[in-house]
Amino acid sequence: MDERESLAARAAEIEVRLAEIERASKAAAGGIGFGKRIGEGTNIAVERISEVSIHSGLQAELANIRRAQQKLDDGDGGVCDSCGAAISAERREVLPWAVRCVNCAV
Repeated sequence: MDERESLAARAAEIEVRLAEIERASKAAAGGIGFGKRIGEGTNIAVERISEVSIHSGLQAELANIRRAQQKLDDGDGGVCDSCGAAISAERREVLPWAVRCVNCAV
């Protein structure tokens, strides 16, 4: 699988996961109540907070994937958005949607 295919596949996975989270959130909207057991509402609230965090992280990853795809289309793939240096092949192999070099990503 080449870099473009890898990015497209990961983007599709993320879009599916985001849709699942959004569907679950809509289905559960207004569902936090005072259950019969102590702490039941708190557990549900904590789960939703976790899902919001996961959703935000996936959106950020998807944005990086879209940026990496655009950079490939523009012929700038493998160039750091921050400093203009080359993104190492090793980093791109592990994180194909990397848009910053290791030094700038830290």
